[in-house]
Amino acid sequence: MLTTLKEMQAQLNATPHLLRLGRLFTETVQLRVDGDEYYLTFDKGQLTQIAEGPSRKTPYRFALITDADALTRFWQPRPAPGFHDIFGLVKIGRGRIEGDILALVKNLRFFKEFMALARKKEAAT
Repeated sequence: MLTTLKEMQAQLNATPHLLRLGRLFTETVQLRVDGDEYYLTFDKGQLTQIAEGPSRKTPYRFALITDADALTRFWQPRPAPGFHDIFGLVKIGRGRIEGDILALVKNLRFFKEFMALARKKEAAT
């Protein structure tokens, strides 16, 4: 998971439109996958730090909680219905969002596109 997050960090830095979308996003977000915690610190749209948890001392604005299988299915090139979106994961019971929902909604497009960076690209036919 840590390797994937670091790849997403590199992709984010190489995606100007996402950096522009996130320029007002300076928060720490918790990603919890099968009980493993990762703290993603964003500063003006750039992912500046990825810290492994658990940590009771690391404050975060909101958390996305899911399981590894659901996240793997979310990262498919063409995810199945329900796995196509972070709110889709919540709707089908495979994800949960906790914390300051307003902070998420204010930066929803940025965060959703960031989470989708790990989607595998389909080969052109």
